[in-house]
Amino acid sequence: MEPQQFKHFIGGEFVGSSKTFEKRRPSDNLLMGYIHEGGQAEVDAAVVAARAAMKGPWGKMTVDQRVELLYKVADEITRRFPDFVQAEMNDTGQPKTMMEHAFIPRGAANFKIFADVVKNVPTESFMTPTPDGAGALNYAIRKPKGVIGVVCPWNAPLLLMTWKVGPALACGNTVVVKPSEETPGTATLLGEVMNAVGVPKGVYNVVHGFGPNSAGAFLTQHKDVAAITFTGETRTGAAIMKAASDGIRDLSFELGGKNAGIVFADCDFDAAIEGIGRAAFLNCGQVCLGTERVYVERPIFDRFVAAMKAKAESLKPGDPSDKTTGLGPLISDEHRRKVLGYYDKAKAEGATIVTGGGVPQMQGELANGFWVQPTIWTGLPETASVVREEIFGPCCHIAPFDSEDEVISYANATEYGLSTTIWTTNLARAHRVAAQVEVGITWINSWFLRDLRTPFGGSKQSGIGREGGVHSLEFYTELRNICVKL
Repeated sequence: MEPQQFKHFIGGEFVGSSKTFEKRRPSDNLLMGYIHEGGQAEVDAAVVAARAAMKGPWGKMTVDQRVELLYKVADEITRRFPDFVQAEMNDTGQPKTMMEHAFIPRGAANFKIFADVVKNVPTESFMTPTPDGAGALNYAIRKPKGVIGVVCPWNAPLLLMTWKVGPALACGNTVVVKPSEETPGTATLLGEVMNAVGVPKGVYNVVHGFGPNSAGAFLTQHKDVAAITFTGETRTGAAIMKAASDGIRDLSFELGGKNAGIVFADCDFDAAIEGIGRAAFLNCGQVCLGTERVYVERPIFDRFVAAMKAKAESLKPGDPSDKTTGLGPLISDEHRRKVLGYYDKAKAEGATIVTGGGVPQMQGELANGFWVQPTIWTGLPETASVVREEIFGPCCHIAPFDSEDEVISYANATEYGLSTTIWTTNLARAHRVAAQVEVGITWINSWFLRDLRTPFGGSKQSGIGREGGVHSLEFYTELRNICVKL
């Protein structure tokens, strides 16, 4: 396979840099190509192109014209569906079935969903009395903020990138995207799509690189970037927040999580096993909304642990293009070392290892990939490292509980507050518990079920702000009031 060159996309052109670094496939460590590393010059060029587009044809378009273009973007992604699936598989190593049925379709749909939101959202107006009796009319208008810096994660690259780029462009902004250094493929490919459907040059820009002293830092520090949206770990979010304070730029963050799953004895047992199994192991556990802490009511605890063990052991790691593959690798060797470090900590802290805890035996070239076993622990106190700290791997700790108050206290005893999932057939209890769990989103008898019109985001150290539906417009637009004296 000829190594690919992953170049920046700036002002409608693919642009190279003097510095490059390797891109390797997680499933077998095969060299896929070379990523061009952007520095200050590339970020400056991308921001200049984005600002120019705001003053050019893009800035003069009506909402209907923008919406029409974004629909064409979504349709072109769908037309090139196999290319996007392959690019995402090469970047992440995750199963083809997951890419085909969830991640790539959602990535395309984000453009249409937010186009529809912008086209149909109202603004408010008020008739205001005045001393002379004539009154005044106050009405609101929405205007784009300008250049949006979009800093993306590696765990669902297209989906999470278009979740930000879709509403940003629908609102009339331009973007400079910094993909993860691990996953350059679909962001680069989207540049080809933008050109193919006639999106004006400079509206969508991509600069590859790392965070500190590289493209990420230069983008978030840039004085002409009006707002920054970021999905990733909390420590990186804190660094971006410091950078954004120079110039008082707006921020939208979705950060880390240590999410709880709560399973009551009256649950639909099979549905709970299926749901918690997906929440713990989907995408090899590399999901910010995943469940690494599971609390099970004591009467069904032993049965639940046994069923989860069977679920974990049924997941077949393998070639991502094989339809029977149920588990992909971790994103990189560095991340695998981190996850295996937590596996060692759990053992050292006295965990009972129900299943897993190591590296599976893979055959052929796959033996070079970044594989770990899906792992389940029991027996640890709430103070243990693997119970308190985000691991971002295919693992969970399962603990028993005896009362609602007890399990609510366990669920809330974390610095994070992203999501939780509750399993019970008693809906009064479900509503009661959900209202007391300190997270941005709670699923009852489901997991990962999203209506994209609803608010999404985290509390505590899991994020700032809400996106989704009209809530995205609050971040991607400036709401202005105009007062007319009558």
